[in-house]
Amino acid sequence: MPQGATAGKEQRVTKQRLAVSAALDQLTDFVSTQELYRILQNQGTSVSLATAYRILQSLADEGLVDVLRSGDGEAVYRRCAVTEHHHHLLCRNCGKAVEIEAPAVETWAARTAKEHGFTEVAHTLEIYGLCPDCSAAKAKANAQKGSAN
Repeated sequence: MPQGATAGKEQRVTKQRLAVSAALDQLTDFVSTQELYRILQNQGTSVSLATAYRILQSLADEGLVDVLRSGDGEAVYRRCAVTEHHHHLLCRNCGKAVEIEAPAVETWAARTAKEHGFTEVAHTLEIYGLCPDCSAAKAKANAQKGSAN
């Protein structure tokens, strides 16, 4: 079972839950509930914003989607290809996400927890920066700005 997955109550499969799940399957980057709601509305799918919030939280609780906090603290969600514990590299500009494994982080987290007597430990790690495409675009814009002066 993926980290964060619960073996608790089984969720009813509703049209709304299927629509949210299908929309997430089509996305490659993290999306906020508001953004997903707009996507569903544009597709003509009738899901209330409150229902979208509940479904996304349920999928996160079940370990079926990753959830993290964007730079402004908003929860964002994505269906991840990797079912094991992993971390993300996130572009601050375009939102591109890359799933990464970080064995050194896992070793450090376990050692640190043990040193302090902690058990049943969980952690998250997100690394923010600019993806190669956004870095190149920024460098090009800076070069054009420099040649205009």
